[in-house]
Amino acid sequence: MRTALVYHEDMAAARLLWEDPECEIERPERLTAALERLRQRGLEQRCLQLAAREASEAELGLVHSPEYVSLLRGTQTLSTRELQALSGQYDAVYFHPSTFHCARLAVGAALQLVDAVLTGAVHNGLALVRPPGHHGQRAAANGFCVFNNVAIAAKYAKQRHGLHRILIVDWDVHHGQGIQYIFEDDPSVLYFSWHRYEHGHFWPHLRESDADAVGQGQGRGFTVNLPWNQVGMGNADYVAAFLHVLLPVAFEFDPELVLISAGFDSAIGDPEGQMRATPECFSHLTQLLQVLAGGRVCAVLEGGYHLESLSQSVCMVVKALLGDPALPLSGPMEPHHSALESIQRVRAAQAPHWKSLRQQGSTPILNPSTYSLERRASPVSPGGPKFKAAEAQASAALSSLLDQLHLNPTLPVRTAVALTALDAALVLPADVLRQEGSAPQEETRAWARLHEALAQDRALTALGKVLHLLNGILDGQVSSGIAATPEPAAAPTLDVVIRRGLSHGARRLLCVAVGQLDRPADLADDGRNLWLKIRGKEAAAPSMFQVSVPLPGTTGGFVSCVLALVLPLAYGFQPDLVLVALGPAHGLQAPQAALLASLLRGPAGGRVLVLLEQGSTSQLAGILARVLQGEAPPGLGPFSMASPEDTQALIYLRGQLEAEWKMLQVAAPQVP
Repeated sequence: MRTALVYHEDMAAARLLWEDPECEIERPERLTAALERLRQRGLEQRCLQLAAREASEAELGLVHSPEYVSLLRGTQTLSTRELQALSGQYDAVYFHPSTFHCARLAVGAALQLVDAVLTGAVHNGLALVRPPGHHGQRAAANGFCVFNNVAIAAKYAKQRHGLHRILIVDWDVHHGQGIQYIFEDDPSVLYFSWHRYEHGHFWPHLRESDADAVGQGQGRGFTVNLPWNQVGMGNADYVAAFLHVLLPVAFEFDPELVLISAGFDSAIGDPEGQMRATPECFSHLTQLLQVLAGGRVCAVLEGGYHLESLSQSVCMVVKALLGDPALPLSGPMEPHHSALESIQRVRAAQAPHWKSLRQQGSTPILNPSTYSLERRASPVSPGGPKFKAAEAQASAALSSLLDQLHLNPTLPVRTAVALTALDAALVLPADVLRQEGSAPQEETRAWARLHEALAQDRALTALGKVLHLLNGILDGQVSSGIAATPEPAAAPTLDVVIRRGLSHGARRLLCVAVGQLDRPADLADDGRNLWLKIRGKEAAAPSMFQVSVPLPGTTGGFVSCVLALVLPLAYGFQPDLVLVALGPAHGLQAPQAALLASLLRGPAGGRVLVLLEQGSTSQLAGILARVLQGEAPPGLGPFSMASPEDTQALIYLRGQLEAEWKMLQVAAPQVP
């Protein structure tokens, strides 16, 4: 099994024993509802199920002081009145006689998951835990958190497994200041957090939660804070933050392990966050992280207080970890102005520390965020009218999601490969379908009449196989596929596939053509087809639906091209089908082709068809089949900075296109 699920029913034991409106949302049902939904979806059964163990006190001591651990041990024998008095000494915390046991299980679950992933027992996994941990500090509980589960897991991975570079991604809606404090001077841990901030008005009301807090000493640049200064951030904002801030830095950092502080109070309907990201967005975020660290990803539950939104979001993360295609994102893919301001500020703050941000062009620095320690009452209180409105909004979005899940079930065949007899010796993963069939002869010959090169026997046979595979994808029988074409027929076959796709079910088709492949001259420029050519002679955009860029010559340049151009266009276009055509002289190394195919699984919900020249299938088909199945692509090797020419090409294209394609923007447009 590729994915572990770590849980223990005892973690549902701790509960609030007195009235406290601030703390009552952290309740046992957060775990039980999520686990029940995983079972209903058949997801728990597909995972390696591990019962959490208690962390030892020595393991707790990797982060926490002996005095604090001793204090928590003593809560097991306190009366309710004594527990309430002790809880009052901390900010937004409650203790229960079971808290010490539950909190040790939460840490132990995270450590078990790290062990399972780093020993190769599984590829990735989720620790379903409570209490959460990312606010926990060396000698203080804080914000429902007792022990800092993810921070201890990072220290443990370094000590037990000898890791040197760990990425922590905190997508909870609150700033994980506990993790930041623990690692702010440590260059071996890169900590990224986005969080509701509102210029310091939102809890925990800390100056050091702002974008200009970048770490201390040797750790400068290894703390990346992205503060949201307005509520209502949605799918486009979250994806833009990953593409333009987190992932460029993460590729340069090159982590050996990714830990996710997976809080779902940043999802739609949650009373704490008041954000609008739908549950399937977290599947996309997880997929984007799986291209790092060889796919070694450990997610650990943090917050999330709307039970349905939490449960659905947990399911989306587990599906992504299992390799299932993500549902296409809903809603317009245009980041909010406030989100772009935040992205602009964090890029400016981090540019001195990361080549990957400097090479994408200069980013003007905005004025510092207006900060105030004035504490405001929470704008949404449980049971109030705004809370009920948020619940109604979430229910509508989640109902729509359930409809999509019903209409788009996980397909039994994720990836099929259409090969000719010359490729039959190629070894493919066991769960990849080797397709032997072809489209009906009449259909194949009708399409072949469009191009003389397709009349030859080899080309006609290959075209029949390609059309059969394409039909399977369009009809929902197969999620993705790989097909081979003879070299002289590569461009004609691509032309036929585009026309067949657009005429039989694809409303919007993205074609990423690499190498000596030109856009068909008479293809309508009607907004249904986005043509993106990599390895063009020069950077050019004859229209918003025709883009050409030279192939970058370095790893950093290639990553920038994919993150700053290809993916923003793909997510902005929201295609039904993605074609990746590796034509003559495409110039991509196998890891580059694998990364491109892997990342393009997201925008079209996994519907990707890769066309290869027959001469290259022995080199690429196996690795591409694995990444289309959801496995991590191989690493690109040492990071090398983009050339000035490649950087200028991206800056030029962004300037030409960002007015129409909002996902390309990395700065807020100037308001007249």
